[in-house]
Amino acid sequence: MSNTTRSNPAGMRIATLLDSGSFVEIGGAVTARTTDFNMQEKETPADGVITGYGVIDGNLVYVYSQDAAVLKGAVGEMHAKKIANIYDMALKMGAPVIGLIDCAGLRLQEATDALSALGNLYYKQSMASGVIPQIAAIFGNCGGGLATMAALNDFTFMETKSRLFVNSPNAILGNDVKKCDTACAKFQSHESGLVDAVGTEEEILDKIRDLVCILPANNEDNTAYEECTDDLNRICSDIENAAEDSSIVLGMLSDNHIFFETKSEYAKDMVTGFIRLNGLTVGAVANRSKVYAEDGGVQEEFDGSLSARGCRKAAEFVRFCDSFGIPVLTLTNVGGLKASKCSEKTLAKAMAALTCAFAEATVPKVNVITGQAYGSAYIAMNSKSIGADMVYAWPDAEIGMMDSDMAAKIMYADADAATQKKKAAEYRELQSSPLSAARRGYVDTIIRPAETRKYIIGAFEMLFTKREERPSKKHGTV
Repeated sequence: MSNTTRSNPAGMRIATLLDSGSFVEIGGAVTARTTDFNMQEKETPADGVITGYGVIDGNLVYVYSQDAAVLKGAVGEMHAKKIANIYDMALKMGAPVIGLIDCAGLRLQEATDALSALGNLYYKQSMASGVIPQIAAIFGNCGGGLATMAALNDFTFMETKSRLFVNSPNAILGNDVKKCDTACAKFQSHESGLVDAVGTEEEILDKIRDLVCILPANNEDNTAYEECTDDLNRICSDIENAAEDSSIVLGMLSDNHIFFETKSEYAKDMVTGFIRLNGLTVGAVANRSKVYAEDGGVQEEFDGSLSARGCRKAAEFVRFCDSFGIPVLTLTNVGGLKASKCSEKTLAKAMAALTCAFAEATVPKVNVITGQAYGSAYIAMNSKSIGADMVYAWPDAEIGMMDSDMAAKIMYADADAATQKKKAAEYRELQSSPLSAARRGYVDTIIRPAETRKYIIGAFEMLFTKREERPSKKHGTV
């Protein structure tokens, strides 16, 4: 990195992100080539973006970092071509690309040249999707067409005061920034679901380092392991007491309690993220009905149903895991489908996407039923019928069409309360118990909650050499 760029925020971010002294700059001498509107009189060192490669904890990565000090970081022809070149190199080497974004948009002085170069960059990102991990972090502005560039990444982070938007809040009909700041980090993480985490610059760079270390380098990398220093047979005492907040459960199950949660503020009724089991990276998808605070109090509460947002969040995550050969663990505790006018608009389509994501995934898939597993919501949550390789259930799990009391009231609508209670108990025994499901082959083993870690590690070890073919096709259409 040149002395000129080393002291800029763009250069300092790279220096903080990568292992000390590991960064090698590529294209540092490149400048804008257009002369329209007297552009030759403007200084454009590195054409406003620092590009190169380095290592994170020994893992090769390619990085670009936009320099807002050069024409406010606006993307011109050579700017975009430099980033595209980094993608070409990353694809050849099978290494992740990390983008540190701080950009005012497209460079107006270069118009169609800038547009064409940006379009080519979109193409490179699309071709890289599912081949190498793509990670973006926004530290300033990211608007208009650059928002698409950010969204084409697998994971996106935002600095607390940064801005991400297609249209600025004031350009939206009937809105202004005081009514709803659609460009702020909170909106993009809570409402749009585009952003995985929000924090300070230092926190975000630390998260990217952690993420790179837990992900495979590419879709053919089978060496993404680390030595496990945790007890493989560790008993997870009282794990059932935390069952309603699956983020806590996943932390208890993981090696050394490591859990990297994705899209943590979006659709909190569905938890997604990465854990390690015997050193192996595993993607986790889990229903959640409560969010517990650090003091043990209930911070948020949900109705235990499957929502459209939760389905979309989980479907995207499962597809990522399947693309990169990452096994998937599911913790199922779902009582039905979300019943609201808003959810009804998109729930069927979102649920179809989730079902298809699990069904099409050929990676090892393990499901643990920790609570309720009712109706078609249960089917969509990686059930045996849509391709789960191993299904475990805790002894108090409830598996079936619906709650046994409700089923009895429907089947014996004219009976008295005592009869309905008796029939509900019969229904629970005959249809809704984990033993009933196990007798029919829908559950492989009923396990003690405290022994869950041991069983799922064993299952993934058994499934390590799994090979599964699918019908020949270009891609699904759901």
